[in-house]
Amino acid sequence: MADFVHLHLHTEYSLLDGACRIGEMLDEAVRLEMPAVAVTEHGNLFSAVKFHDEARKRGIKPIIGCEVYVANGDRRNHSGTPGETANHLVLLASDLAGYHNLIKLVSAGYTEGFYYKPRIDKELLADHAEGIIGLSSCLKGEVATHLCRDQASRAREAAATFRDILGANNFFLEMQYQGIDDQQVVNRGLPPIAADLGLPLVCTNDVHYLRQGDHRPHDVLLCIGTGKNVADEKRLRYHGDQFYLKTPEEMAAVFGDFPEALRNTVAIAERCDVDLSGTVHRLPNFDVPAPFESPEDYFASVARDGFDERRPRLQALRERGALRYDVEQYERRLAYEIEMIRKMGYAGYFLIVWDFIRYARERGIPVGPGRGSAAGSLVAYCMRITDVDPLELDLIFERFLNPERVSLPDIDIDFCERRRGEVIEYVTRKYGRENVAQIITFGTMKARAVVRDVGRTLGMSYAEVDRVAKQIPQTLDMTLAKALEENPTLGEMQRTTPQVKELLDVAQRLEGVTRHASVHAAGVVIAPAPITEFAPLYKKDDIVTTQWAMNEVERIGLLKMDFLGLSTLTLLHDAVDHIRRSTGETIRLDAIPLDDEKAYRLFGSGQTLGIFQFESSGMRETLRKAKPQRFEDLIALNALYRPGPLGAGVIDTFIDRKDGREEIAYDTPKLEPILHGTYGVIAYQEQVMRIASDLAGFTMGEADVLRKAMGKKIASVMEAQREKFLTGAVERGLAAEVARKIWDLMEYFAGYGFNKSHSAAYALLAYQTAYLKANYPACFMAALLTIERQNTDKVALYLGECRDLGVPVLPPDVNESEWAFTVTPAGVRFGLGAIKNVGDGAVESILAARRGSGRLTSLNRLCEDVDLRLVNKRVLESLVKAGAFDGLCGDDAASGNGAGRRRRSAQLLAAVDGAIEHGSRRQRNRDCGQHELFGESEAVQADGTAMRLPDVPPWTEGEQLACEKEALGLYLSGHPIDRFRRELDRAGVRSIESLDQPAASATVAGIVSQRRDLKTKKGDPMAVITLEDRAGRLEAVVFPEAFRKYGRLLGVDALVTVNGKLEIDEDTARLIASEVRPVDALLSAAGRPLAIRLAAPPADRTTLEALRDVFGRHPGNGRVALEIELRGQSPPLRVRARLNRVRVQPSDRLAEDVEKVCGKGAVSWG
Repeated sequence: MADFVHLHLHTEYSLLDGACRIGEMLDEAVRLEMPAVAVTEHGNLFSAVKFHDEARKRGIKPIIGCEVYVANGDRRNHSGTPGETANHLVLLASDLAGYHNLIKLVSAGYTEGFYYKPRIDKELLADHAEGIIGLSSCLKGEVATHLCRDQASRAREAAATFRDILGANNFFLEMQYQGIDDQQVVNRGLPPIAADLGLPLVCTNDVHYLRQGDHRPHDVLLCIGTGKNVADEKRLRYHGDQFYLKTPEEMAAVFGDFPEALRNTVAIAERCDVDLSGTVHRLPNFDVPAPFESPEDYFASVARDGFDERRPRLQALRERGALRYDVEQYERRLAYEIEMIRKMGYAGYFLIVWDFIRYARERGIPVGPGRGSAAGSLVAYCMRITDVDPLELDLIFERFLNPERVSLPDIDIDFCERRRGEVIEYVTRKYGRENVAQIITFGTMKARAVVRDVGRTLGMSYAEVDRVAKQIPQTLDMTLAKALEENPTLGEMQRTTPQVKELLDVAQRLEGVTRHASVHAAGVVIAPAPITEFAPLYKKDDIVTTQWAMNEVERIGLLKMDFLGLSTLTLLHDAVDHIRRSTGETIRLDAIPLDDEKAYRLFGSGQTLGIFQFESSGMRETLRKAKPQRFEDLIALNALYRPGPLGAGVIDTFIDRKDGREEIAYDTPKLEPILHGTYGVIAYQEQVMRIASDLAGFTMGEADVLRKAMGKKIASVMEAQREKFLTGAVERGLAAEVARKIWDLMEYFAGYGFNKSHSAAYALLAYQTAYLKANYPACFMAALLTIERQNTDKVALYLGECRDLGVPVLPPDVNESEWAFTVTPAGVRFGLGAIKNVGDGAVESILAARRGSGRLTSLNRLCEDVDLRLVNKRVLESLVKAGAFDGLCGDDAASGNGAGRRRRSAQLLAAVDGAIEHGSRRQRNRDCGQHELFGESEAVQADGTAMRLPDVPPWTEGEQLACEKEALGLYLSGHPIDRFRRELDRAGVRSIESLDQPAASATVAGIVSQRRDLKTKKGDPMAVITLEDRAGRLEAVVFPEAFRKYGRLLGVDALVTVNGKLEIDEDTARLIASEVRPVDALLSAAGRPLAIRLAAPPADRTTLEALRDVFGRHPGNGRVALEIELRGQSPPLRVRARLNRVRVQPSDRLAEDVEKVCGKGAVSWG
């Protein structure tokens, strides 16, 4: 071996502290001819498997270790000053026993000892000391800490304790020197202790970054982790630039006076030998019932019984002439799959999946029809693991499982989002709590995100960083290097602006570095024994996960399942429940026809908001072009609407061929049965496999290997496969030229081809949602609005969809509303649970009051009957502002009379304090057994239906809408912009919801709902505003030049039109403002008169005088007209008269003042 080996090193998995990428670090170790290297993350083993495998590939010996935190006392004591409750200690696994002990130690650090850091203690270390080599660590080690405090005797005691725990030959005193004064103190104090206790010395460099020049990016990384600015003097920092991967020569120059410390690095490396090569599948045991003797027998029985349950459906299809293959072919396919699964040893795996899906179905937990390649399995269909008939849709079993595949089959399951946890809990109980855990996932710093992170720590302004970030294309797998290559503007900014150059240089060094750990959305591990026998555990927010991500968990052989929570299943379940409650019909989703005309009309119209996988604006536009007419079209569109096929124009070819604008030509008739369903376009991976099999004689397993090679563009495999294909095709009668042409076609499309099994399963979910929306729109929208109730942007969008569907949405009502949105004969009723500040407890209290006392008749009565700790002042005010008491306010308010509603709402809001006091008093008296004189409150009339309300001014319409927005997060009964919609349409001003394509110039109108004032680094003011109209919300950036001109117009609640450049990233629009105008200015420029509608005979003199006063308060040049409706005529006759002597200044305030006099809806422009 060389003269030195690094034994203390941190990669990017020492999160936001280590900056070494594993691959780069190992490549540098190879370059430096280092035979071995250790990785010792802070408190975790996140990188262990990845590091091990990458090191072995390069011929470097991996040493698996960890720099643990050792508690000063009991690890379970979670108190004390942060940063002072633990010291560092480096532990290295010398053999497999040590490796397994290390797993148990770091697991306990998170599951038992976590207090700011994952801590073990000396008792735990003693219990798991076998196979462990310890180093005393850095300045934060216990020995070094005491030496720095001039406590030599305590340092000696600490070293002796670790010697006794680990053994004299297994504990080394660690020397470091990166130019820090305290290190010299420690390095002088260690040799005497070593001599006194008979302990060996070792030297390390505590590597945190790869090269000396990386100290600046590493410093920025620390700032990102601590939320500090690099200019902050009082922040955490590593002094100097010496924490890099030094050469043996550089280490010898530092520790030349301690040759034994250098030699001991090599001796330790020679002692450490942990080889994790190979994968052994570790499936949990599945207990089979009597009389079955093995999982294989039980599996076959369950699969065949399941086929018998599916048989009536096949017979019904055969009777209708709609069965694609005869039943005998199903039986042959089933027998083939059963035998293949048994031979490959996966019978137990299928039983495990079948069991927890059966549990879910038996308890009414919605389960998806399938996902991924498992939908291609008839066995899975028969066992009701999936609900997609693979023969009917020509799906291929070998895409899922074949002898050439070495990994476990992958069955991912969708469950109702609301009840997914019940299934995980069942699995946890069945297989043991210690044997089941969720899986960790790691987030990395992507191109745009790392620019924003780095810019913030460098002290750059939002505007400066934003200008750079927006130059990075928002496309799949974008990197900063690609962005600089593709966007000359970004390169120019880097060359000409020193600050941008530093930003991009540092960002490129940190791009892709792991930023944080979180829980994988779906992954669950099920082990045959406690997971810590195989993998370390991590715990955060009471959720236990593995410390290794999905790939590493599978790599060591553990069974990984994806339990996905899918809100679409919740939506379907709730919509079906609404249908049953409101119509009495019971809908079986697996029995709905796949040729429903209304459903396909819905798809063809692009009216697919809320439809799974078909909701984006781009997809809706594609649907309007494609006009799908059969289920196969939906499968294809779902597969093709992805960046690759879209960029290559494949989806346009598909549509043109479908509609007959482009001829469908096949190079050989053998392609027609394979590609006819997609009009000659290769849309699916399964089509590539079928072509290889039918035209060139590949087995399906071989075809799957080809499919993988083409999809991943593995050149070495591709060339051999090409020769095999061409030879096989020619042998089967194809001309060599035709065979080459077909190969080229396959190669071109294979990069875009999608898994048809997955696309078919998800197209089925999409069709089911569309079927319910098309046939039961109110029930569907009620379920959808409930699910999205916390997302006010989506609720506003879906309310617009309700209007388009002709589904009335009724305001919340304390007597009519439930917690969720509900369906009534009059429309969809807003749910109480969607009102802000009204929690679940408050809703339940109101519902309980209704159940106990019947219909609530007044605010006072409600306060008598509810729990006022839950239904407090804040709740009551939100209910009033939302309009939930309008039904108690008399005919004028309840029927929607604007003036009446505004008057009563203002009175009710003023009455809340008194109502609470009244209710509290009545409840106290009731609890004491007392009754008020005559048994009624003095505030309630004899009939109990009314209460005296304060005499306060009524709300204006603007105040009413503002209150509604405050309580609901959106405008329900109207929108401030509505009265100007006609003029805005004429002026070409677009609705926010219609913004689906980038544009150099676009004009939108809305109310300013939020404003964030910012400053550039030069100190120039700018702002980011949020604009809202009735159906959408848009962010607009107002840079300094535009802000100087228009900033005064951008107050919150201002109604404005904004023109600028429209940018769209991943369906999110943003406007770069260049011009802002008040909406009033648009009306003035248009010259349209203010039109006031009055019923005949005209209003009395008081009304006319009130109007004259309004006109006097708004002088200007705008014209006024009266529209008088003669209601005695049939149909009613309208007479329009201009008031030639009256001129006003058009404005929102003018319209509001007129409507105070004449009623809501009396004003229009034009």
